[in-house]
Amino acid sequence: MIDFIYSGRSLTLSRIEDGFVELRLQREDAPINKLDQRTLEELEAVAGLLENASGDIRGLLVSSGLDAFVVGADITEFGALFKRSEAEIVEHTWQANRLFERLSALPVPSVVAINGYALGGGLELALAFDYRVMAEGARVGLPEVGLGLIPGYGGTVRLPRVSSVMLALEWLTDGRPRQAEAAVAAGVVEQSVEPGALRTAALTLLHQAVEGELDWDDRRQSRLRVPARPASEEELARVRTELARRAPAHQPARPWLVDLLEAAQRTDHLTALRLEGETFGRVAKTQAAASLVRTFLNDQAVKKLGKSHIGAASPIRQAVVLGAGIMGGGIAYTSALHGTPVRLKDIRQEALDLGMAEADKLLRRQVGKGRLSEARAAEVLASITPQLDDTGFAEADVVIEAVVENLGVKHAVLGEVEQAVAPHAILLSNTSSLRIDDLAEPLRRPENFAGMHFFNPVPVMPLVEIIRGCRSGDAAVATAVAQTVAMGKTPVVVKDGPGFLVNRILAAYIHAFLQLVADGADFEQVDRAAEAFGWPMGPAYLEDVVGLDTGAHVCDVIFAGYPERMPAVSGNAIKTLLAEERLGQKSGAGFYRYEATEGGPPRKVSDPRARSLVAARQTRGARDFSDPEIIERLMLPLIVEAIHALQEGVVATPAELDTALLLGLGFPPYLGGALVYADWLGAAHLVSRCEQYAALGEAYRAPVMLCELAAGEGRFYAE
Repeated sequence: MIDFIYSGRSLTLSRIEDGFVELRLQREDAPINKLDQRTLEELEAVAGLLENASGDIRGLLVSSGLDAFVVGADITEFGALFKRSEAEIVEHTWQANRLFERLSALPVPSVVAINGYALGGGLELALAFDYRVMAEGARVGLPEVGLGLIPGYGGTVRLPRVSSVMLALEWLTDGRPRQAEAAVAAGVVEQSVEPGALRTAALTLLHQAVEGELDWDDRRQSRLRVPARPASEEELARVRTELARRAPAHQPARPWLVDLLEAAQRTDHLTALRLEGETFGRVAKTQAAASLVRTFLNDQAVKKLGKSHIGAASPIRQAVVLGAGIMGGGIAYTSALHGTPVRLKDIRQEALDLGMAEADKLLRRQVGKGRLSEARAAEVLASITPQLDDTGFAEADVVIEAVVENLGVKHAVLGEVEQAVAPHAILLSNTSSLRIDDLAEPLRRPENFAGMHFFNPVPVMPLVEIIRGCRSGDAAVATAVAQTVAMGKTPVVVKDGPGFLVNRILAAYIHAFLQLVADGADFEQVDRAAEAFGWPMGPAYLEDVVGLDTGAHVCDVIFAGYPERMPAVSGNAIKTLLAEERLGQKSGAGFYRYEATEGGPPRKVSDPRARSLVAARQTRGARDFSDPEIIERLMLPLIVEAIHALQEGVVATPAELDTALLLGLGFPPYLGGALVYADWLGAAHLVSRCEQYAALGEAYRAPVMLCELAAGEGRFYAE
């Protein structure tokens, strides 16, 4: 029978063997432990009990009754916290750290048994105690930078004192969870053991400490002083140089971490905790932190929505992919890699050979990186069956068509395959510009048909748009969602329409770019401004990479669908360059000229000929624009179009819309998506800016939804 001293909803404290007590983290209402406000309050109660009963206690064991130790703080609580003042946020972290200090100062030795994950606040809690034992297969880390934050519960203070300042900086700035072997080598845990031996090993270590075999008090005192292994000026300079090269733009957490650890390595741990709290309060008020936390919450919401769609799906045992081109081959490879056998059909043997060679190359790459064994790679390749006929189609549960983007060709292919498959089979078309309702016209079972828009390159890009046509049945949509999830990708269900969701919003951005250039802007300055703003590449460079012919075709289709907001642009720079057969990167010249490099992507260089061609179509001549004006003229139409898409029900929720833009478009992460960015700017501010640019046309007219939010001081994300 367990002798409970305290029993809460997040944890218990009980007497166990030899005068020891066990603090056991075990939420009663969730499968994982997290450091939410309730857990902190219960830890506060336990700290008081332990302090009052310390004379009757010889040692403390800290463990988890769930599959993970603690996965971190409760991120759903961050929204309310970050709305508070910077000073109030600092005080919040100080209150938590005062609690951790009380636990770490108990006059008995303590040992933590880490199973599953100890991340963020979970590792910070573990570091507050004397010793740590870790199960093999468990992971520990401080991943806060992924949310634009830094640790706030002592991680930046305690980690350098059990390891070194340089190792702490490595862990803190990359945010990656570490395996047991690395944690032992770093001094973060004392030992790792088989999961089944974790509790026994932790108790053995606790006995050693109690019986004087380990000098736990000296160990504890050493952690109250300055770090034993500080970083030199030269080492810190190298870290700063590396971060300047690779750290995401507009995310200050990483460079601020370097500044923090440099200052804290010269102070005692209480002063260092104060410095950490001040830095946490400052970074919590940044746009990056607010947006990246929202992105995390959106990701969870989208995954939950995806699971709700899958309910009507039938099991997928066999897939067929039609077309062995770049897209089709990538779809077949990704499907097979994740466990679904694929029949890959094309009408040309050369295409099949090329598709299989590409799959083999991708698998070789996975083997080379240690992600797959040779045997597993061979199994995956063997599960892709290349064929020129319809053999085995009757057994297919899902068919993904990925042939050329031509309505007539797709009609013929879909009509033929519908006759070859079983009546229950779901047909899905990978299309980026053709309407699903138009594609469904010749089908006898349109309810079994939907769109499945992959982004290129398929093995890399995580987003798939699932397009529901007006006759698409729930089973078709559910099967498309299920297949997407099975392929390890994120599905977002959207309504049929020109450009669907992501390309429609991108088209508004490209239209704004074309009009800006036609009005006299220097396209190279536009690219520089966009990239400085956080886009991975400016719009001119993006169109070169996509291919000016492809970009022009997609834009023509989408512009025609929304003629009021995206009318034809006089002096269209893309078509001007196409007229001289400049196709972009693939032809060596577009907005820029491209030079071959050894083993890398082509080098982009300025091209006087392109500049001359574009300038000749600027009927009013060149004009100077400031970078802020360039950004407003690019981003306002994008935000406006995103709001129209939400207003029209093209996508059900702001979370899905913003997730789609981040995953499918390379939208700057620190902005969080068009609607997160809109909330950051404020609806009233956006309406005002739209009015400022009203003369430029309907693309800058504030949508009704935005005006209503401005009038009521509302937001797209209410919480």
